[in-house]
Amino acid sequence: MSCKETLPHHALPDILYRIGDIADRMNTPCYLVGGYVRDVLMHKTSSDIDIMVIGEPVPFARLIAKELNGKNFVVFERFRTARLELEAPRTGTILLEIVGARKESYNPDSRKPITEIGSLEDDLSRRDFTINALAVPLNKNDRNCLVDLFNGHNDLRHKLLRTPLESEKTFSDDPLRMMRAARFSSQLDFQLDRPVIRAMTAMAGRITIVSKERISQEFLKIMGSPKPSIGLMILYETGILHEIFPELTAMAGIEQVDGLGHKDTLLHTFQVVDKLSENSDNLWLRIAALLHDIAKPLTKRFTRSSGWVFHGHEAVGTKLSRKIFHSMRWPLEPLPYVQKMIRLHHRPIPLSKREITDSAVRRLMYEAGEDLEDLMTLCRADVTSKNPGKVRKIMNNFNIVEKKITEVAEKDLLAKWRPPIDGCDIMEALGLSEGRLVGIIKKKMEAAVIEGKIPYDREAALDYIKKTYREMQNS
Repeated sequence: MSCKETLPHHALPDILYRIGDIADRMNTPCYLVGGYVRDVLMHKTSSDIDIMVIGEPVPFARLIAKELNGKNFVVFERFRTARLELEAPRTGTILLEIVGARKESYNPDSRKPITEIGSLEDDLSRRDFTINALAVPLNKNDRNCLVDLFNGHNDLRHKLLRTPLESEKTFSDDPLRMMRAARFSSQLDFQLDRPVIRAMTAMAGRITIVSKERISQEFLKIMGSPKPSIGLMILYETGILHEIFPELTAMAGIEQVDGLGHKDTLLHTFQVVDKLSENSDNLWLRIAALLHDIAKPLTKRFTRSSGWVFHGHEAVGTKLSRKIFHSMRWPLEPLPYVQKMIRLHHRPIPLSKREITDSAVRRLMYEAGEDLEDLMTLCRADVTSKNPGKVRKIMNNFNIVEKKITEVAEKDLLAKWRPPIDGCDIMEALGLSEGRLVGIIKKKMEAAVIEGKIPYDREAALDYIKKTYREMQNS
């Protein structure tokens, strides 16, 4: 084949050339394809490698596993695909997927492809974007030649996302590619081609045929990107966000009464997510930032005396987050942490507006627990005012609160506060069985310690619960 561009020999691990030698012995055309080629051209490291062959991939994959000591060999007969792991001297463990060149067709009501054996061009044309439709032969005669049928390398240079075929066809065949467009734009800071944006806008409703699990995977990748608002804004402006996450789009817009409007909560939220992402890679803290004002549309009220208010949006948002986690098919393990961040995200600010008591700081420390630092990171990101003076004042208030937290922590070691006695101690001391009464007494004891009414001491706590129990019996 004619070769306009060639990769340098050192660009690929040596083990891939050994695979090319095996392909030559089997008389099998063999190509590196997809994201691995893209990452090589972008000088990024990757351990997931896709190899496409013209012919039968499974016997080829079995020979690779045998000759190169592959492990964890798996075959997916339906898709003519095999997967295995190899150990490479320079790169360590690599995950190798061997596929046969194929062309695909789709039923309009499903994203599951009907596949048949195809050519190299068939295979590359079915890819989502031109930057992922690049190939590099591993056979010796054309080794390291860049196959670029759709000008994808030029798109890489110009940081542009285009589809190999007409965008409507690409997205109609597999609507999840619209989510991937937003994700790649957010991860790589690439611009979307105009036909891509038009097709996503026209076909936004088609995303609903994709499983929520697959949508969730792409959405969380957007949230894990360097600047999530890039992908989030693409989803919002094309209408896809409304289809997959209507609770978010409900925050958009500004309502006016008597000339008084509130800020656009959705845009504010995107700003908060970006600011937080500059300081934290914690995915679920980013999700907490995304959801921290999620209940403002439900709690929004206008009063003549105060203007726009959102009373109780933290409590309502805490409950709404559970519904969102279920609908988005997110794992439930991080839910309590996210709910804690939503519930407490307004708590530090009032502390700085008056003389801060030790008991108020203790209560915040107790409720936030080991996540106090994350909470303060979220609160700082929540400051998005365009008024520099206002921002300086609020940030200074945060500094005051954090200084007070440090002082209290050093004074009574409450940074990771735990009550001096637990429910079992209460049941044993009072002769009670497990139940609601034990919980009530425990909360009273905790409040007494936090507010400084009794010292942080086991004996003092036991004396307090006994006294409290007597008073409850006599009342």
